[in-house]
Amino acid sequence: MMQEFVPGSDIYTVDSLYSQPGLASIHIIQSRDRVALVDTGTQFSAPQVIDALARLGRSPRDVELIILTHIHLDHAGGAGTLMQLCATAKLLVHKKGARHMVNPDKLIAGATAVYGERQFKQLYGEITPVDAQRIMQPEDNETVDFAGRPLLFIDTPGHADHHHCIVDQKTSSVFTGDTLGVGYRALRSEQHAFVATTTTPVQFNPRALHQSIDRVMSFDPQHLYLTHYSELRPSGRIIAGLHEQIDDFVALTEQAAEAPAEAFEQQLSASMFEYLVRRCLNELPQLDEQLARQWLTLDAELNAQGLAFWWQHRRETQL
Repeated sequence: MMQEFVPGSDIYTVDSLYSQPGLASIHIIQSRDRVALVDTGTQFSAPQVIDALARLGRSPRDVELIILTHIHLDHAGGAGTLMQLCATAKLLVHKKGARHMVNPDKLIAGATAVYGERQFKQLYGEITPVDAQRIMQPEDNETVDFAGRPLLFIDTPGHADHHHCIVDQKTSSVFTGDTLGVGYRALRSEQHAFVATTTTPVQFNPRALHQSIDRVMSFDPQHLYLTHYSELRPSGRIIAGLHEQIDDFVALTEQAAEAPAEAFEQQLSASMFEYLVRRCLNELPQLDEQLARQWLTLDAELNAQGLAFWWQHRRETQL
């Protein structure tokens, strides 16, 4: 599936088919006769990208830039595969993540620890290294010229230290990766979208995430392109909700930490799930509760894992 949600933007959304349809997207930007990709999905997403390029009358030879918002594998696992297919493309990645694209062993080990070896293979397949000579590492506030279309890279830690967002000034758009949360199309109405803060392992930092959200919004974007999932028109209500959730997640973690150590993460996951479902239904009262539960189960589990890691790390550094 490919769709241009904003007519005339030359920005197209491709479903990466990560885990299930509608969960994660890849974005294609056209400028003149060149193509840029923002995020890559996994190895299994490459056929969708090639098909989408063909629908636009393009081929892998036309891909000039492959841009990663950050190196979590649902965003970057397919980078090596696509770099092989797009033989003249450059890979643009945050300087704190570049070495892991060259040698992905730590990425593989970290994701395997979260998912287990069997599920890792099902989700991600093989992670192909990228030639270091083909990697660019934009600095904070650096503008990259993409075929006459300036793309501004801004450092946005909080979800991950190796995260940047990309400002497309031509369309007043920002490609936000995970910095501005997840907003599945199934959890939207014509008037509002439920967008959930994401704290997946292992570099959640509440203060930095507050600051990064504010920094993105300082550009007054008219469109946000979330990897999970695609174009969203930001509102004061959505942005305030993201800030509120960060503080509420910290409070939920503090409450769960009062439980016995062996029950901490399980209790945090359960309370996170109920919190997200309740908040979603409060914001979208016409939404079916089972649909909300279906879409928020995985995020609740991953958020709890990331918050538990953050809490333990904070305690250890304070000792």
